[in-house]
Amino acid sequence: MVSRRKFIGVSAVAVAGTACHRSIARTGPDPANAEGTMPPAIAALTSAKDQAQPITVDERRARIEHARALMHDNDLSAMMLTGGTSLDYFTGIQWGLSERLLAVVIPVRGAPFLVTPAFERARAMEQVAEGPLDTGTDVMTWQEHESPYALVAQGLQSRGLATGRLGIEETVRYVFSDGAAHALPAMSLASATPVTAGCRMVKTDHEVALMRLAAAVTLRAYHATWQSIKEGMTQQDVSALVAEGHRRQGFDGEATVQVGEYSALPHGSRTPQTIRDGTIVMIDGGCKAEGYTSDITRTFVLGRPTDEMRKVFDIVYRAQTAALQTARPGLECQAVDAAARTVIVGAGYGPDYTYFGHRLGHGMGMDGHEWPYLVRGNTMAMQPNMMFSDEPGIYIPGKFGVRIEDDMHITADGAELLTPRSPSLEQPFGPAA
Repeated sequence: MVSRRKFIGVSAVAVAGTACHRSIARTGPDPANAEGTMPPAIAALTSAKDQAQPITVDERRARIEHARALMHDNDLSAMMLTGGTSLDYFTGIQWGLSERLLAVVIPVRGAPFLVTPAFERARAMEQVAEGPLDTGTDVMTWQEHESPYALVAQGLQSRGLATGRLGIEETVRYVFSDGAAHALPAMSLASATPVTAGCRMVKTDHEVALMRLAAAVTLRAYHATWQSIKEGMTQQDVSALVAEGHRRQGFDGEATVQVGEYSALPHGSRTPQTIRDGTIVMIDGGCKAEGYTSDITRTFVLGRPTDEMRKVFDIVYRAQTAALQTARPGLECQAVDAAARTVIVGAGYGPDYTYFGHRLGHGMGMDGHEWPYLVRGNTMAMQPNMMFSDEPGIYIPGKFGVRIEDDMHITADGAELLTPRSPSLEQPFGPAA
C-alpha cells in the first residue's frame, strides 16, 4: 500500500516504499556532509533490531479463528484476501498486486485455500510454509488461459458454501471481486471490513510493543537529525539524514520535510526548499518494526522563532493535550477530534476546519492509516489497545504551519503517548536534548 507521503511525491527519501519493508533499497542523497563524514549524532546511533520480536505462526492462527468468529457474527460465509496488508496480517504472505489473481479464501468453516497462478506456485509456497497455512490448506493453481475465479467457486463449493455471502477485503481490486461474483451467481458479495478491521483495530500486547519500538526508533532518528541540521540544507538533505538514522538502528524509515511557508500545506509541497535561520521546519514520517508502524511529526525552528510561531505552537500543544486527556475506552472517536478542535477554534483559529483542515487522527497498525479514525461523525467507541495518531495542527497559508504528532495508545482507563512530547519550537526533544 503506497503511503500518503509516497503518493504526493513530497520529497526525495531514502527508501523505495513501505509495502515491501523487509527488503527496501536505499535511494536519495548521501547523508554525509560536504567533507564526506557522517554527522556525529547520526553516526552514534546503534541497532535496536534485536528488540523486534516477529509475529508468530500461533498468533496468526489465532487471528484466523477470530476472523471466523466475526464472519459468523456478520453472516459471512467466507472472506477473500488478495495482495496487501490484511493478507500479510492473517497469513504472513507478502504479495504485490498485479492483473493475475493470487487469493487466500478463509471460509467460516473448513480449511482456508489458496488460489495462485501455476507459475507462481513455488514462490507462494515458500511463504505458505512459514505461516499458519502450512498444513491442511488446499493449493489450487491456474494456467494463463484459465479462470482463477472458477477455482474460488470450486473451493467454496467443496466446503458446502455455494450460497451465502462472500466477504471482500476492502483493498481487493474490482476486477477480482467482479470475477468472483460472476463465478458465484448464488452468492452475494459483501464488505469484509467488519472482519478485517474488527481483528486489526484492537492490538495485542505484542503489537503494541512493536509499535512502541517503532516510535522510539523514529524519535531517535529525528533527534539525531535535528542535532545535525545546518542552515542551507535542503529538504532532501534532511530526509536523507532521517532515513540514515533509521537505518543505523536496523530499520527502514522515511520522512517528508517541509520548510517555511510550505509547512502550511499539511502534506507538503514538491517545491525545492532550503532551511534558513528563523524558518519553521516540519518533519513527518516513521518506520516499521516487524510490519508495525510509527507516525511522528516534529515542528521546530532553526534559530529563533517569532512570537506568532510560539503562540501557534502553544495552541497546538494544548490541543494535543486536550485530545490525550479526553481519549478513553467507551468514548466515541469523534469526541477526541472535538476536544482538540475546540481548543484551536477557541484560540481564534477557526471556524471549524479553516486553519485545522484535517481530522485529529487515524488508526494505526500494520498500515500507517487504518481503522478507526478520530473524526467528526465516527460514533465508534474506543477500546483498550486501540492505536491512533494524535496530530492537531494549525496551518496559516503563505506563512507557516505547526503540527505535533505522536502515536497514542488507548489504555484500560485513558490514553498514553508512546514517546515523550515535543515541548517547544526551540527544543523539540526537551531541554536535555
